[in-house]
Amino acid sequence: MTKTVRVYEVGGPEVMRIEDIAPPPPARGEVLVRNHAIGVNFIDIYFRGGAYPVPSLPFTPGNEGAGEIIGLGAGVKNFKLGDRVAYATNLGAYAAERLIDADRLVKLPKSISFETAAAMMLKGFTAQYLLRRTFRVKAGNTILVHAAAGGVGLILCQWAKALGATVIGTVGSPEKAKLAKKAGAKHTILYREEDFAARVKEITKGKLCDVVYDGVGKATFPASLDCLRPLGMFVSFGSASGPIETFNLGLLSTKGSLYATRPSLHTFSAKREDLEKMARELFRVVASGDVKIPLHRTLPLDDVVNAHRALEGRETTGATVLIP
Repeated sequence: MTKTVRVYEVGGPEVMRIEDIAPPPPARGEVLVRNHAIGVNFIDIYFRGGAYPVPSLPFTPGNEGAGEIIGLGAGVKNFKLGDRVAYATNLGAYAAERLIDADRLVKLPKSISFETAAAMMLKGFTAQYLLRRTFRVKAGNTILVHAAAGGVGLILCQWAKALGATVIGTVGSPEKAKLAKKAGAKHTILYREEDFAARVKEITKGKLCDVVYDGVGKATFPASLDCLRPLGMFVSFGSASGPIETFNLGLLSTKGSLYATRPSLHTFSAKREDLEKMARELFRVVASGDVKIPLHRTLPLDDVVNAHRALEGRETTGATVLIP
């Protein structure tokens, strides 16, 4: 039997229950992973609360974790028992042990701890596809990162700075501003107290930004479009304040022939070769020290309800990791 979080009906954090469940043996192409650490992300809240549909009820939340392989299904060739692995994939991570398709796993270098891996896989993969593929950031670019002191935001700030970009970050408090600046944001804007679009225009002397990375959603749209230079790109990758509602596509024309996209990790990592390349790039920038993974706190899996309440209340910075 293995400790597992189950959700029987979508709703608030309190709908998550801890149960003991025996996972079935791995099917063909699957492995059984004993999780040593599990990442907590906003996407978990979207599934738990019903904003994102789940395949069926009950379900186990969680998309990210790290551990070791303790069971192999038929046909698995590239992994063996005892391998250290990490993943950012489909639901089921909030458990001491879980089944997972082997082609969704990556081998974890010995230099990276299980806790660091669980704090970085989903957020780090997200930063990779945002910075290297959605809009390929290069030296000389000016970028705006909303929620710059959040888990993804702190990685974006560090990685973008390492690429030679000038980073402007919006944050909710002076304490978070310090964190964002330490991570590489040259300028920070207290979005609760300042008109962030006006401040961006002031900071850039009217030149504005090449790209806006927005994981906040409703609260930062459409003002984010006013932060972009002509032909700039608006990248919406999250909805922490609620989803962006239907908008007039003509806004993109009137504000400078802008581009807008809503990318997802699922699409960018669908091919095995892409997943492996993302992992290599992420592990490389972490190993080099260009990106330090911000681990806010670790909690036992039994405290999953409190972990969700803190994240939903925007009380956290960096990453929260659950220990089974």
